[in-house]
Amino acid sequence: MEAKKTPKADLEKRRGLFLEIGLVTILAAALVAFNVRSYEKEAKKVSTRTADTELEEEILNTQEEKVEPPPPEEPEQVATDLKVVEDDAVLTNEVGLVNAEDNANKAQEEFHAVEITEEVVEEEEQVFMVVEEDPEFPGGLEAIGPFIAKNIVYPQLARENNITGKVYVSFVVEKDGSVSNVIVKRDIGGGCGQEAVRVVKSMPRWKPGKQRGKPVRTQYMLPVSFELQ
Repeated sequence: MEAKKTPKADLEKRRGLFLEIGLVTILAAALVAFNVRSYEKEAKKVSTRTADTELEEEILNTQEEKVEPPPPEEPEQVATDLKVVEDDAVLTNEVGLVNAEDNANKAQEEFHAVEITEEVVEEEEQVFMVVEEDPEFPGGLEAIGPFIAKNIVYPQLARENNITGKVYVSFVVEKDGSVSNVIVKRDIGGGCGQEAVRVVKSMPRWKPGKQRGKPVRTQYMLPVSFELQ
């Protein structure tokens, strides 16, 4: 037999109604849930604000409490005794004060002017090794040999020991042509070096060396020969 339904028992016709009832129920539950959460948040905010205000009030109260400074000490009273002195009386310096004018007068009496003399140190001028115009012996280089041979005295010690050779002597020809700073650079012994220095110092004035047209101090090296005849 086929089962037959009555039109009133058919639920397919009420399907839309049931769907609407379900949606309304879900929306109502969601609204209730949102309202409960927002209320809890507002309650939390209110509680935090009250706590903050209480802390601020406590901080203000602690800042307003100031420590009063101690009362200032009273200055000690210094007893001053005033003495009345007549006009004709002579005042004595009991405290031991010193008169500045008296010290100044004494200092002027004790002061003696001292003259300070400055020593003037003359700096030696530069000695040139190479110049534009070399110094020249009177009569030229050819005249130096005969002058030395004429004025030299062969040392006795060198003669006895048969010492011969050349002694090199260095000296400076000054601006005026005079000879200075005579030094033996190489000696052969037997008194030959001392004799060469003596002969060089006895030389006449040279023609000074020149640099840029002006006479300058010039160093010169001269060999002096010692030969036995």
